[in-house]
Amino acid sequence: MSDDCIFCSIVAGDIPARTVYETDSVLAFLDANPLARGHTLVIPKSHAHHVGDLDADLASDLFGAAASLTPEIQAAVGADGANVGVNDGEAAGQEIPHVHVHVVPRFEGDGGAAIHAVAGGRPDLSDDELDAVADEVAAAIDG
Repeated sequence: MSDDCIFCSIVAGDIPARTVYETDSVLAFLDANPLARGHTLVIPKSHAHHVGDLDADLASDLFGAAASLTPEIQAAVGADGANVGVNDGEAAGQEIPHVHVHVVPRFEGDGGAAIHAVAGGRPDLSDDELDAVADEVAAAIDG
């Protein structure tokens, strides 16, 4: 737990939340400033700032919960779809420094955009540039 983290305070019960799901390792609650009816945040109960800070078991618990909750949330609010995403780091729009998965129900004609819209314009990359990026990512993964 982090003393200055609002999500850790919610887990501790110091700040109220509209909890919709809870296990030993994961908590899901309605977003206090929702983008849509039913907008839910799924968080690990233990503090982790970035996705890469999660160990394999906790990542499995977190993303497993998000996967199982998404259709349930959609059904509950009569949504036609959902955007499911993580803002990982300040440059990506992460406002609370605690990993959280957004499940945002979507409705036909709601005026929202696809998840592709979050990145702005698409870079114009040649095949050689794409090959170089693939090599860089693969090298970073192999360590």
